[in-house]
Amino acid sequence: MQISINFRNINSSESLKSHIHEKFDRLDKMLDAPAETHIVLSVEKLRNIAEINLTSDKIKIHAKEEAENNMYSAIDTLSDKVKIQIRKFKDKQRRHLAGDKQSIKADMMDNMKSA
Repeated sequence: MQISINFRNINSSESLKSHIHEKFDRLDKMLDAPAETHIVLSVEKLRNIAEINLTSDKIKIHAKEEAENNMYSAIDTLSDKVKIQIRKFKDKQRRHLAGDKQSIKADMMDNMKSA
């Protein structure tokens, strides 16, 4: 996973960078293809904001998280959000490929026949 980090209104620190790499390298194992990740960390008044744009082969994820405590909690919550979105996408893809989908027209026809 290629990660680029931008800092807005905050000083860049190696501890924040290493924390980001630690959290998001775990998510790389969930993806099938290599991914590009752009992370923006910013501070506005009392809010710490972490924002991500992740692009892989078939998946594009955008997420944003705010925290009042510190930037680390915003990054942790953001990685959890992205993990949920990746899992959701993979489950949807798996269901689609397994053929468990039903067409909307078939459901409508069944409802009309029973009524």
